[in-house]
Order: sequence, then structure tokens, then C-alpha cells
Amino acid sequence: MTRLNIPPTRSNLLRIKKELQFAREGYQILDRKREVLTTELIHLAHDGEVLQEQVRELLKVAYKDLKLAKLNMGQERVEWAAIAVSETVDVHLQLRSVMGVPIPTVEAKGEPPEMAFSPDGTTAQLDEAKMAFQKVLSLIPELVELETSIWRLAVELRKTQRRVNALQYIFIPNYEETVNFIQASLEEREREEIFRLKLLKVRSAPATIGPPIHEYDLPEHDIIGGNPMYDEFW
Repeated sequence: MTRLNIPPTRSNLLRIKKELQFAREGYQILDRKREVLTTELIHLAHDGEVLQEQVRELLKVAYKDLKLAKLNMGQERVEWAAIAVSETVDVHLQLRSVMGVPIPTVEAKGEPPEMAFSPDGTTAQLDEAKMAFQKVLSLIPELVELETSIWRLAVELRKTQRRVNALQYIFIPNYEETVNFIQASLEEREREEIFRLKLLKVRSAPATIGPPIHEYDLPEHDIIGGNPMYDEFW
């Protein structure tokens, strides 16, 4: 831990205490944000992995059927059948916020017609490839939404983790060390001031030599003649 290089004064102590309180509050907020982002990221990553595997399997089937259709029909006839599909899917994008992170919501509207070309002259493999690609097309917007959300949440989680670590292991310990140093310096200064005042008080007190003198009144019979020694003299 390294304390801040500032003079140990009361004003600095108040300022550092206030900044330390802000740092602790910021740490709590960022720590809660980190937990929410981590939980959301885990759910999205699981859903994205399942959906990605599903799309991968559908694409394998679709490309396998398309390859068979090209072998049976020929490349040119397959391309002519593909040109017959003139309609496509409209995609609408909206944003939602998760702990300040903009997450896209992708919505697909419309779909190509069930049969865009004449079944005459085509093979069953082409129809199966078409249905497989339609299923993939319906899943692509959701997959894009999940992958984009995962990427943005991961980037924000990395930033949040760095800030949490900086507060936990650098800023807060340094501020605490500085507060302890200033408090110890002020207490030592107060003790020195009290000792100096006591020493000054002792030095300014009047000096006395020997024990104090007390005057006692002699009894009247000792003065006039109450003492036999005085009577004999007189």
C-alpha cells in the first residue's frame, strides 16, 4: 500500500475521508453491477451455445441436401430455382439496457413463400435444402442478437472488473493508509502541544527556596511570666 503524498492537515483528513467514502460506495455499486452482468452473461452464453449448435446442425443438413440437388439437377437449374425467390425477411432492430449496456433486440418480419419455384423439374433434395435454410433463416436474427449481446456484456464486464480491482486493491487501501497516517500525525502533534503547554506552565511558575515559613503566636504566659525560667530571671 502507498499513501498519498499530501500534508497531514485536518482539511486534508476531511477531504480524504469523503473521497474514501465515495470510493467505497462506488465499489459496492460496481460490485453489484459485476454480479448482474456475470449472471446475464452466463444465461445468454448458455442460450447462445445451444442455438449456435442448432443452427450448425441445420446448416449441415441444408448444405448436404443442396449438394445432392446440384448433383441430380445440375448447377444451372439449382441457380435458376434460387433466382425465383424474390422476397426476403425484414429485420427490425431495437435496443434495451442491461446495467447501462445497450443490448440489441432483433425482430424478423415476413418470410419467403413456401414454394417459390415450380416443383416440376426439381428434386426432393432441393426441397429439403430449402426447408432447412428456411429454419436457419428464422433462427439467424435470434442468434445474432445473442452473439452481439454476449460480446457487449463481456466487454462491459471486463471494464467493470478492472474498475472493481482498482478500487479494491489500489484506491481504497491507499486512501485508508493516508487517513491512518494523517490521524496518527495529528494525534502526535496534539500530544506534543499538550506537553509543550505543561512545560511552559512549569517554567512560568514562581520559584521558591527552602520550606515555607510559618509564624506561630507565643502564649501569653510565656511572654509575661508564665514560664519559671522567666520568673527566676525577673
